[in-house]
Amino acid sequence: MKKTLILVCIVSLGVACGSSSDSKATAGKDTAATVSTDASSQPAGSVANEKGLELIGASDCMTCHKLREKNIGPAYSDVAEKYKDVPHAVDTLVQKVIKGGSGHWGVIPMTPHPALQEADVREMVTYVLSLKK
Repeated sequence: MKKTLILVCIVSLGVACGSSSDSKATAGKDTAATVSTDASSQPAGSVANEKGLELIGASDCMTCHKLREKNIGPAYSDVAEKYKDVPHAVDTLVQKVIKGGSGHWGVIPMTPHPALQEADVREMVTYVLSLKK
């Protein structure tokens, strides 16, 4: 039963992350607009990180992640907390986003995003790490 549940979760994740890029971009922009207008969810000095938030909104990231609560993947604020004192956290997380990964937040793996440009992922990760609990 447990294996079936894990398989269903992985297939659902693959379907969610593999949907049409047009619908992802539209949905992501709506999410980014909603997130960016909510001042309580913005980190202090977020103007410098606005590009990262926009890139997150234009990608499929919000399919699996939310700012302050766990979804399929961890909340971005939990990621920021976990990596706040980790040297080279940005470099590490950039590679995890591009190459994918598993085992750090449970059994559901993060889908790789090889089509994303490293510079864009760096902006996105910098935004995520700027969030405070």
